Amino acid sequence: MEPHSYVWLFVIGAIISFAGGFGIGANDVANSFSSSIGSRALTLKQACCIAIFTEFLGAFLLGSNTSETIGEGIIKVSLFQSHPEVLMLAMVCALVVSTTWVLFASSRGWPVSTTHSIVGAIIGVGVASFGWKAIDWSIDGLAKIIISWFVAPIVSGIAASIIFLATKYLVLEHQETSFQRGLIAIPIYFAIIIAINVFYIIFKGPSNLKLDNLKPYIIASIVVGVTIIAVTFSHFFYVQYLKRKILRKETGLRWYHVFIIPFIGERYENNVAENGIEKQEGIEVEENKDVSSGLNPKKNIFQSCFATIGNYVARSINKEVADYKAHDNKEIHDFAIKYDPDTESLYSFLQILTSSFVSFAHGSNDVSNAVGPFSIIYLIYQYGVIQSGGETIPIWIVALGGFAIDLGLVLYGYHVMRSLGNRITYQSPSRGFSMELGTSLAIITASKMGLPISTTHCITGATTAVGLCNGNAKALNWKLIGWCFFSWILTVPVVALLAGCIFAFVANAPSLRGTVN
Repeated sequence: MEPHSYVWLFVIGAIISFAGGFGIGANDVANSFSSSIGSRALTLKQACCIAIFTEFLGAFLLGSNTSETIGEGIIKVSLFQSHPEVLMLAMVCALVVSTTWVLFASSRGWPVSTTHSIVGAIIGVGVASFGWKAIDWSIDGLAKIIISWFVAPIVSGIAASIIFLATKYLVLEHQETSFQRGLIAIPIYFAIIIAINVFYIIFKGPSNLKLDNLKPYIIASIVVGVTIIAVTFSHFFYVQYLKRKILRKETGLRWYHVFIIPFIGERYENNVAENGIEKQEGIEVEENKDVSSGLNPKKNIFQSCFATIGNYVARSINKEVADYKAHDNKEIHDFAIKYDPDTESLYSFLQILTSSFVSFAHGSNDVSNAVGPFSIIYLIYQYGVIQSGGETIPIWIVALGGFAIDLGLVLYGYHVMRSLGNRITYQSPSRGFSMELGTSLAIITASKMGLPISTTHCITGATTAVGLCNGNAKALNWKLIGWCFFSWILTVPVVALLAGCIFAFVANAPSLRGTVN
């Protein structure tokens, strides 16, 4: 095949890959922030603002590892060596079906596994091409991925339950001293989260930076140094901020005061006065809008366009999530143990950090579901042959996937967040913190190993395990959990069958080439 042939396949692949990233953002990012939103540590708008950065950075810094597994670790691409354009077509068909399924599921609020979807689609086109022999069933191929699907929820569930039980017995159940114990524990949590994040970024960051070539003692020094800085900041700034914000009820403190908290005095606000000022400012702004619209009609047209886009985005990020169908879940929530509200508030602030950690880990792992197949399409289009594995995925492809994930979350992510949130079990900040930390440990470790595990599996396993720590099985919505498992089982065969049929139809369709002058 001549390089830069079949431009139409390359263009369609790029568009569908972007749409696939959009679907991942709409469906799977809920796994990162549903616990935080359900426990009211974050609003949907705040979660979207954070995820825009963490999802993109996770994809950009660590996403290339799992993308290579999705791209080449499922089917034997060597079988397509004499017809690389057929492999391009196969990957396009896989992306079309996988993306369609994920977007359809997202519109219904179904938390399906996007990893299952793309893996199933690639299996389908592989079997349709060369039969079952096209699938790499070895432990280095599909077997490794399938095993990880079963192991991942167990590992994340065990990790989350250990974290929650330690928090429960060392902090939460000591009612009179739980708040002080929580303050002592916060720097420890900071140390764990920061150390793991820094280690993985250095050890498995972008290959072009060659960070993994650093000497072990240099890596250890960087990790320890950054961790010490984080713990010091946590103890002298963050903990002091929490004392004043939660214990002393200083209503005038804002989030940015955490960086200067030792140097400022008490902060209280006069709500009545501030509300009056805000009202007046609102009138002034409205008057200015009327004047400008009258003076400059052309500018008003652009303002209207931006306002329309802004209103559409605002509609998506202002949806109710935490209390969605709250009355249906009241009985389940009543079986959960409730702890001191002030102590839970400590974890409410800390949960923002862990949800960001999960989001970073998710971006690093699930971006592969969109860009893995497209990377094959691009490399074949660029060189005209199937690469043997020596070529790394261009960083712009991974970045494109990260941007698409952000867009999908902002515009369509609220559907699946409603399904998770508080509907599986009662979400408190301490529980959500444990779920997210356990999930992120499992995901980011899998990214390091190049395993495209399902984040949906991980967060569901962690949520179920922490819910069982209440000591009562009635504290869990087993019907919803069962539906999640059913959707996972259903996804692979349905998507594989559809992708295989579409590919077989297109690949074997009659052609006019060579018959028309």
